[in-house]
Amino acid sequence: MRAKAYFIVSCVGATFLSISAAAALHAQGSAPLSHASAVSKQDSSNDLSVVVGRSVLLDCAQPIERVSVGLGGFAEATAISRNEILINGKAAGETSLILWEKGGNREFFNVTVRASLSNSNDSLDAVRRELRKEFPGQDLKVSSDNGAIFLSGTAKDLTSSDRAVQIASVAGKVVNLLNVEVPAAQPQILLKVIFASVDRSMSNQLGINIFSTGLGNTVGGVTTGQFSPPGLSLPSSGTSAAATLSNELNLFAFFPGLNLGATIQALEGKGLVQVLAEPNVLAENGKQGSFLAGGEYPYPVVQGTSTGTSVSIQFKEFGIRLNFIPTITPRGTIHLQVAPEVSSLDFSNGVQLSGFQVPAIDIRKVKTEIELSEGQSFAIGGLLDNRETETFQKIPFIGNIPVLGKFFQSISKTKTNTELIVIVTPEIVQPIPAGATLPKLNYPSDFMPHNSILPMHTPDDKAAGAATAPSPVTMPVEKLIESMKPEKPLAIEGGMNPAGGASSTGPK
Repeated sequence: MRAKAYFIVSCVGATFLSISAAAALHAQGSAPLSHASAVSKQDSSNDLSVVVGRSVLLDCAQPIERVSVGLGGFAEATAISRNEILINGKAAGETSLILWEKGGNREFFNVTVRASLSNSNDSLDAVRRELRKEFPGQDLKVSSDNGAIFLSGTAKDLTSSDRAVQIASVAGKVVNLLNVEVPAAQPQILLKVIFASVDRSMSNQLGINIFSTGLGNTVGGVTTGQFSPPGLSLPSSGTSAAATLSNELNLFAFFPGLNLGATIQALEGKGLVQVLAEPNVLAENGKQGSFLAGGEYPYPVVQGTSTGTSVSIQFKEFGIRLNFIPTITPRGTIHLQVAPEVSSLDFSNGVQLSGFQVPAIDIRKVKTEIELSEGQSFAIGGLLDNRETETFQKIPFIGNIPVLGKFFQSISKTKTNTELIVIVTPEIVQPIPAGATLPKLNYPSDFMPHNSILPMHTPDDKAAGAATAPSPVTMPVEKLIESMKPEKPLAIEGGMNPAGGASSTGPK
């Protein structure tokens, strides 16, 4: 059992003697100090310091009638005699001590209980042992001063630094002075995307419109209404009946001697659209990559104002787009957030808006998250779409007559087939070595020769004796964390607005 140490402190009125002075007085056999002739009636405050596990003895000239300790969890006061109070340190902290003396005077003490130095050393030794166990070979040092724990040395990475701080925090408040080894460059990930689409269509149309401008003194026509018939006008004085053709379809016949004509729709068609897009985008681990090969088309937006209406022109992107974020997982695989897209302008399904032709957008896109190893491939999207549309019309009764009824029938068939597949393949790549041949396109025709004898790309060779600054081996933790924060996005003047397109407004 560790023995307690006792110190004697004398208190007289509002005067407090330090531990060393009181000990010296008792060592010399000095008697307790007496009160001054004029005792102050004002409350006085003194400072008292004690270590956890030790005691301080207050020796007062006047008898003590009552004792009070503010927070008993830090210190306790025990009356040894009418003139002696024993203060025991229990836990590190601060509290107050009030003494009521005979005659009405009071003594106030600010008691500070300090941690035991031996306990602090035990805690530091435990922290050092745990650091050596968890981080073998890493130079980590722990020291203590005035209740603060200073952690210094060099950690292998930020994870080791964070864990070392957590271990050291059990001994008190930690001041992190660690340096961290500069990590290697982040791996670069190349995403290869194949976007293949085949659209096929077949159509078959057959129909007939028969009209008369006077056969048998009759003006009229026969039509199923599926294909536009000619317009007929009745004869008037001095004029004969006439037929106005708004759509001759693809076959037209008229017999003047009979005043009889026919417009015939007999058409077969085939369509084929093939799209093969292979965008490749390179991005750093955990950073977003974006690619767009296409353009922006303007479309008007009519808005009402207090003075009338105005037309605002906004822009929407279209073409081949690829957005993705690759992340290397602890398992060594690559987690991908990927969103490929292929879009084109479709004027056949567009609309008219205040005199402007606004095209529709034919778009195919995929957005998903997948995980796969380097070099592996996934088909992240697929579509097989077969459609057939058939429209049949006929004139009742007469359209049912064999052979002859075919002239009073019309039919339209449309078949479409769409096949789509999207394949992604990530690869971890290294930059092209310095001085190696760069990839170039095979241009079908030569360009004009340069007009300057000096190359436009400088410098081709580094200046003799020029030396680059060596990369630091270690740096402080806070500096490394600051350097790893994401950079601000590029601000392109005159570019896209936050809504995704530039806009301009003018009066209509």
